[in-house]
Amino acid sequence: MLDQFVGGGTTAVEAKLTHRNFVGIDINPHAIELSKRKCEFDFDTQATTSLAVGDARKLPLGDESIDLVCTHPPYADIIHYSEDIDGDLSRLPMKEFLFEMGKVAEECYRVLKKDKFCAILMGDTRQKGMVKPLAFETMRVFELAGFKTKEIIIKEQHNCKATGYWKTNSIKFNFLLLAHEYLFVFRK
Repeated sequence: MLDQFVGGGTTAVEAKLTHRNFVGIDINPHAIELSKRKCEFDFDTQATTSLAVGDARKLPLGDESIDLVCTHPPYADIIHYSEDIDGDLSRLPMKEFLFEMGKVAEECYRVLKKDKFCAILMGDTRQKGMVKPLAFETMRVFELAGFKTKEIIIKEQHNCKATGYWKTNSIKFNFLLLAHEYLFVFRK
C-alpha cells in the first residue's frame, strides 16, 4: 500500500494494524517524523512499514510495484502544511495545484499494478463565497492519467476542528457549510 501524502500517519498506522506492507512518502520531513512516532507501537505483524521524505510527483518506486494507493492530498492552498518547502502542493492555488496533481496521477498510474485500485480522499473549497469543485476537478485529472472511476463515496464530516468558525461565518455571510468529502476509487 502507498500513501504519498502520508501527513500525520493515519494510513501508516491502519496499514500496520491490518497487516499490510506500507510505503509512506511526504515532502514534509516533519510529517515523516510524526508518522514514524505514531507507528512505534508493538503489534505482532510480518508487514513492513517504510516512511521517507519524497515528492509525490517523482516516486522512488518501480513501475507496477504497488497493490493499492490510498491517500489524502492537500486541498490546494486551503491549509499550508509548510512555510517554505519547495514542491509543497499545499502552497499552490487551485489551477497550479491541479496541474501538479496531474503529475501525481501519472505517478500513481505508473507505480500501481494493472487492475488494482487507487483511492483519493478530496474535498471542495470556497473562494469569495463561491464553491470551487476541487474534488471533481481532481477526479478528472486522475481520469486523464488513465484511471477509470470505479466508485464515488461521499464522506460526511462531523465535529471538525474549524466547524464552529465556519458555522458562524456561514450564517453571517449566507453560505452553506461544505460538510463532506469525496472518496474516489479508481481502477487501473
